[in-house]
Amino acid sequence: MRPSGGAVPPTRRNLLSLDEQGMARLVKKFGWPAYRAGQILRWLYQRRARTISQMTDLSKDDRARLASEATIGRAASCTIFRSADRTKKLVLTLEDGLEVEAVLIPDDNRLTLCVSTQVGCTLDCGFCLTGTMGLKRNLKSHEILEQILIAQDQLEPGQHITNMVFMGMGEPLANLDALAEAIRRVTNKSWGLGWSPRRITVSTAGMASRLKDIAPLEVNLAISLNATTDAQRAKLMPAVNGIASLKTLLAACRRYPLAPTRRLTFEYVLLAGVNDQEEDARRLVQLVRGIMCKVNLIPFNPFPGSAFRRPSEHDVLVFQSIIRQAGIDVFIRKSRGCDVLGACGQLGNLPSSYQGQTLTQIESRC
Repeated sequence: MRPSGGAVPPTRRNLLSLDEQGMARLVKKFGWPAYRAGQILRWLYQRRARTISQMTDLSKDDRARLASEATIGRAASCTIFRSADRTKKLVLTLEDGLEVEAVLIPDDNRLTLCVSTQVGCTLDCGFCLTGTMGLKRNLKSHEILEQILIAQDQLEPGQHITNMVFMGMGEPLANLDALAEAIRRVTNKSWGLGWSPRRITVSTAGMASRLKDIAPLEVNLAISLNATTDAQRAKLMPAVNGIASLKTLLAACRRYPLAPTRRLTFEYVLLAGVNDQEEDARRLVQLVRGIMCKVNLIPFNPFPGSAFRRPSEHDVLVFQSIIRQAGIDVFIRKSRGCDVLGACGQLGNLPSSYQGQTLTQIESRC
């Protein structure tokens, strides 16, 4: 209720919601020197400040003035699930109460962060738990960045994230503007996180017309193929197959402007008795022949309620062998974090029957 005779206080601006130009305008409004924008941005991204009072290279008066009109709007909370294989699933609660997930995946000398771009997904791939949620909403660029900032907060001494993949919840190319802005902040070397684009991969289920928009970001591109005929793909991935047929998608891949030393990645989820047969492998070879690429095979990661099954190790190895014999680099992706539903295709709202099983694996809340 509004106090009698009182004015409603203005909503303070979230500094994380501002891009570089927006921050410059805010600094100009205050009459401050232009370099102050870079100072504030460095506090947000390089030092992961949570309060304006931490920005100690601003005077006390300037901090007070900034705090009167702005705030640092970080996620409301984060719950961390730790897998037996040391994978960590981060479940972030956003300002509106919705949840989004990111995953830290250790593997030998690599530590990969899997980042989400939507709450839920605009697509309906049948082998993916996220697809069963439907699309709740797109993430804003700072909500995408928030997953990275919180993941950095959880690193153990001596750890650093070596690779970043945008293949968590959601279809990245369906939220392209926010994705691109997030990547610009990640790769900015002056005030951002300073990442090389070569360490970043964007994955798409196959939005063919938007592939060209990824090229200027200079990141790696992965395409989730998962089928070798349109009939098969229409059953497994009906929404995206309706957007672009296999022929259209592969033509867009062939037109993609790859640098001489770069390759496309084709992701292929193997489903027992569905798309894991020898004839599927041979068709896959024909589909990607002539494209500078590698193939990642992902044995299906089960989740509650799914009718699909994981193929046998023998069938996976036979599938790999056929592709390798054709001279194509092909790798089997390890399943990590399955016990906390943190593996590929398992991100999303946990069924109520499963939630009690994961509570014992909660590492911490932040």
